[in-house]
Amino acid sequence: MADSAIPIGELSRRTGCNIETIRYYERIGLLPVPPRRGRYRSYGADDVGRLGFVRRARELGFTLSEVRALLGLVAGGEASCAEARDLAATHLKDVRARIADLRRMERALTLSVRACDAGHDPGCPLIQALYAEGSDRAGRPD
Repeated sequence: MADSAIPIGELSRRTGCNIETIRYYERIGLLPVPPRRGRYRSYGADDVGRLGFVRRARELGFTLSEVRALLGLVAGGEASCAEARDLAATHLKDVRARIADLRRMERALTLSVRACDAGHDPGCPLIQALYAEGSDRAGRPD
């Protein structure tokens, strides 16, 4: 292989991305299908950069379709920056909503654990709380 040719194992090592994930990203079009040298895929520096971009975006919680949209904006100018900002703002709103949900869960679990620790109830307060929550939601989709 030429000096610029990178096998999939080396791409995996450089980016910290699992080999099967790299193949998956190729199948769904997040990474271009690389040329082959015989039976082996042959990647380049651009592939390292693109995969690093995808990994960082995924670590920030962007969905695969959001990552695809961001990749589509990579070559653009100011308009692309505004679109990326809008996408990030929407994602930030979703993240904040999930954080609020997690805080509600934390409060409910804290109360249940305290009730268990107090030991005043003959049953299990956590299980009772989960049953009560479930009956309050009966018939409603999650």
